[in-house]
Amino acid sequence: MAKYGFFLGCIMPLRYPGIESSTREVMDALGVELVDMQGASCCPAPGVMRSFDQTYWMSVAARNLVIAQKMGVDVLTICNGCFDTLFEVAHKLNHDPEMRKKVNKILKEAGVDEYQGNVNVRHFVELLYKDVGVEAVRAKAKSGKGMKAAVHYGCHFLKPSNIKKIDDAERPHIFDDIVEAAGVTSVPFKDKGTCCGAGGGVRARTPDVALKMTKENLMNMQAAGAEVIVDCCPFCHLQYDAGQAQLKEFGIPVLHLSQLLGMAFGLDKAKLGLEVHQTKVNL
Repeated sequence: MAKYGFFLGCIMPLRYPGIESSTREVMDALGVELVDMQGASCCPAPGVMRSFDQTYWMSVAARNLVIAQKMGVDVLTICNGCFDTLFEVAHKLNHDPEMRKKVNKILKEAGVDEYQGNVNVRHFVELLYKDVGVEAVRAKAKSGKGMKAAVHYGCHFLKPSNIKKIDDAERPHIFDDIVEAAGVTSVPFKDKGTCCGAGGGVRARTPDVALKMTKENLMNMQAAGAEVIVDCCPFCHLQYDAGQAQLKEFGIPVLHLSQLLGMAFGLDKAKLGLEVHQTKVNL
């Protein structure tokens, strides 16, 4: 059984613990072991921390990588922001000895072991597609209820594409393929690749602008006949879920991919945490 350090991030454990629970259940069902990264901190957030001080941003991320290094595992994330930070920092430190030396000096001052440059960071969706396989998902899925889904990739999953090299960033398909394997139809919709509205600190700094972007996305999804929104990032999840509650104009259920797969696999709904969603889920 493949083993990964499960990086929880901030939004999931604080707002949507059902995403954590469903991820653990789904990955166990698919033969992937998730182990806790004791002492892990915020990734830290790429859209905010990196803008102020790149070295600080990289050093905090490196501390998280050291935790996985000591455990002898690679990292698995279920959040696009966490994935972006941890992947980019690991990539830089794994390929740039001088930068690694600079960051290790800061880690030493903080009493943290040196980062050796040998940890890889994986995203939940990418791991499912490349390692577990679409057919394994299809074999486990009992019913997707024939739903029509608006699949939201988010900003940080595929880009920067020159180093992530996961999929065609402009015409991606791997997330859609997994959703379809679960028995759900992924419907095309206008401006599918746009931000949910929350990224880059917009939700915190100018919530009215964030909500305007979210509303436009929701209108496009609704026009396409989407019965559910499927995301792969708790922050996007928060924006669509809480955003609909604020707008009071829509009622499209929002599911993280792990929750959708949990439903398709016939897992106990009590472990999916759907009751904490602000937009009612009645699927």
